[in-house]
Amino acid sequence: MQINIKATAIELTPAIYNYVMAKMTSCKKFLNVEDEEAIKFNVEVGKTTRHHKEGDLFRAEVNLNFNGQILRVEKTEEDLYAAIDVAKDELIEQINNFNKKKNTLFKRGARALKSVLKGISRGWRRQG
Repeated sequence: MQINIKATAIELTPAIYNYVMAKMTSCKKFLNVEDEEAIKFNVEVGKTTRHHKEGDLFRAEVNLNFNGQILRVEKTEEDLYAAIDVAKDELIEQINNFNKKKNTLFKRGARALKSVLKGISRGWRRQG
């Protein structure tokens, strides 16, 4: 598993780095991937602009590449850690939706194959 972290318009402190690493490694358990080296997180954290009059707006962007799939999340919050948390939660939701879709397609294909095999077996009984 590879995690790349980029800071934009802020300094990447060890506290921010460790927080992002902890949140992204917790997402790994939701991925059904045999090869851990195929998982790549690209995380960008930082301020959106430098000219807000009433406080800073922070953003967290996560791009996840695994098994040829790309999932992307971008969240903006008033607190950097809140933006990272919300982005992680959204990413987990996208991963779960992807897994459900994959299982649904597998079951649909299995049902189609079963109906084809039933039709073939019924045809053989009539002939025999």
